[in-house]
Amino acid sequence: QVQLVESGGGSVQAGGSLRLSCSASEDTYTRNTQGWFRQAPGKEREGVAALDTGRGSTSYSDSVSGRFTITQDTDKNTMYLQMSSLKPEDTAMYYCAAVGGLWSPPPLAAKNYNDWGQGTQVTVSS
Repeated sequence: QVQLVESGGGSVQAGGSLRLSCSASEDTYTRNTQGWFRQAPGKEREGVAALDTGRGSTSYSDSVSGRFTITQDTDKNTMYLQMSSLKPEDTAMYYCAAVGGLWSPPPLAAKNYNDWGQGTQVTVSS
């Protein structure tokens, strides 16, 4: 099982930016689909961005499309989520996840992923 560790969360005012990182314990070439998810208190876990690391294709939820960007640095076994124009409704615990397999486009449903990090908190104040 690949160990995933998120970092980069914090508190920011509305309109600000943050970059989350997800570091993997080993080469993730067998986990070619990776994603970012978030969960706010009392709500279900929501997929916000996903990446096919081989083909570079991406998926975004409607709620973050145009504001968030998912990228990877394969040399560092690290995936990123650049978040801009943050809104109070973006406040949540953010998780990264990975799975092997081919989808087109990469899925945003949490049930498709089997390796998960512990999460990093993002708080956006108005």
